[in-house]
Amino acid sequence: MTSLNSHGLRFAFGTLTALPVRVTRWDRATARTGMLCAPLAGLVVGLLAAALGALSLLAGSGPLLAAVVSVAVPAALTRGLHLDGLADTADGLGSGKPAEDALRIMKQSDIGPFGVITLLLALLAQVAVLFQLYGEGGWAQGALGAVVAAVAARLALTLASRQGVPAARPEGLGAVVAGTVPVGRAVLVAAVTVAVCGAAGAVSGPYGALHHALAVLGALAAAELLLRHCVRRFGGVTGDVFGGVAETAATAALVVLALGP
Repeated sequence: MTSLNSHGLRFAFGTLTALPVRVTRWDRATARTGMLCAPLAGLVVGLLAAALGALSLLAGSGPLLAAVVSVAVPAALTRGLHLDGLADTADGLGSGKPAEDALRIMKQSDIGPFGVITLLLALLAQVAVLFQLYGEGGWAQGALGAVVAAVAARLALTLASRQGVPAARPEGLGAVVAGTVPVGRAVLVAAVTVAVCGAAGAVSGPYGALHHALAVLGALAAAELLLRHCVRRFGGVTGDVFGGVAETAATAALVVLALGP
């Protein structure tokens, strides 16, 4: 079990980040453990994004540049794969074509108009919210927002890997991780993650705890809507769909944080 956990952590960091972690096992048992550890990968990505964003603000850059830095770091730490997945998923869904043709569109290296528009709006929304958080709440609120968004994005991948969600193709990352995580364990990881994010938000009071917990729940709801739509349209999930789910969750979490007093 200890060995499997070690391989699972390597799988999580090796597939969900660009950190120099070598994946030593590539099988469904390892994928199951790895996807259960996905929020931990999100925590590391979020902490790095928060640290650089906060340092930028404290160095006098202003909240807008700090927000851009906090959005750029997760993109760099995934080599843009999640953003690319979001764009490809948007192109596949926007094509209106049957599943086989839509999947072929998603595999193409270029990005179509639906992908460009979706990518632009998602990045603008993320920067806009973090600009608001850094500007109104200082470095601490902005940094916490960056961490919560990154954790929520990877938690959405844990739930998207649950049993009952099929793969759209027989190959690729989607086929390796699809349906590997038992539903009960996925729900348990989600509950713990929501509670931890709520506890982190409690530094600003009881409303902060509720607000940050709701941000994660809102992220999961938005990701689930996209996931179900993709399963209906494509017959299952792909690596691109996972990327789209992650970016949708991150954006939704930040939008919820921007709402309210």
